[in-house]
Amino acid sequence: MAENIKIIADNRKARHDYSIIETFEAGIELRGTEVKALRAGKANLKDCYVQITKRAELVTIGMHISPYDHGNINNHDPLRTRRLLMHRVEINKLLGKVKEKGYSLIPLKLYFKKGKVKMELALAAGKKLYDKRRDMAERDAKRDMDRIMKERNR
Repeated sequence: MAENIKIIADNRKARHDYSIIETFEAGIELRGTEVKALRAGKANLKDCYVQITKRAELVTIGMHISPYDHGNINNHDPLRTRRLLMHRVEINKLLGKVKEKGYSLIPLKLYFKKGKVKMELALAAGKKLYDKRRDMAERDAKRDMDRIMKERNR
């Protein structure tokens, strides 16, 4: 059975700047017109990151959800911090890894799953400049090999 998933926003830069260790799925606590704005596709994960608070809660900082066009004076603040919903065991596991090894929590995708808004976040380690260059060189080499093989098979 295929799940009905509709992607709202994607953080493409995250895979370039970080090496992904493990991914997790979390729900988001939303208010007011935020869900309607997300249904219109008005979200941006560009400079967003996830932080663990002193109360061992996950919050997303820097995620921009534009105000809903047909909203009223009670529209939401576009850059407010939003709480992420995960099981306590998973949060404790993440807390241990972030403290122990210095990993970061980075949002990768924002999507609807069975009518609920979910976020895919990654436990990630930052890449150095030489790592980024190596990845780009490998990608270019693979592209060249694919092109050569395609021409050869004609």
